[in-house]
Amino acid sequence: MNKNTLRLCYFGFVCFFVIAALLSFNFLPKSVVQIPSFFPSPTSASQAPTSPPFFSRVIRVIDGDTIEIEDKKIVRYIGINTPETKHPNKSIECFGKEASLFNKQLVEGKLIKLERDVSETDKYKRLLRYAWIVESENATRSAIFINDFLVRQGYAYASTFPPDVKFNLQLIDAQREAMENKRGLWNKCK
Repeated sequence: MNKNTLRLCYFGFVCFFVIAALLSFNFLPKSVVQIPSFFPSPTSASQAPTSPPFFSRVIRVIDGDTIEIEDKKIVRYIGINTPETKHPNKSIECFGKEASLFNKQLVEGKLIKLERDVSETDKYKRLLRYAWIVESENATRSAIFINDFLVRQGYAYASTFPPDVKFNLQLIDAQREAMENKRGLWNKCK
């Protein structure tokens, strides 16, 4: 088996055991909320208190799952992972350039709403956030849930790291849909 197949198998096993453990201990939240998205799907809501969302403009896209916002802070999308393009110890992975370019076309220069889950930052000091493209801070129309959109279109994998699990079921569902429809990396990468 090649590295990508092994990674996918490993990822599948890890997700299965994490979800099985959460279900067996009833850690998954009971309530369901509707998230504005181009592709609405069931959404699990976290019971953990979160800080209120804030708005910022994207000034630079670093790669498929990382951006820089107006205050020069780096934001890493929670719950997803895209093929590598900038990792110091890894070569460019299959569909990495496409994922990075798609994220750039999707968000660069746009106003986004950012929402924290449990963790503030990762080990690289990047803000960990869920993100939505919005027209304004007072927008009443549906927004694009970026984390979900990237996975559902096949540019990212669902990648859950507890305790940040607020939308894990939605993102896993988005990945299943992308796989079944052979979108993006699920069509191009083995």
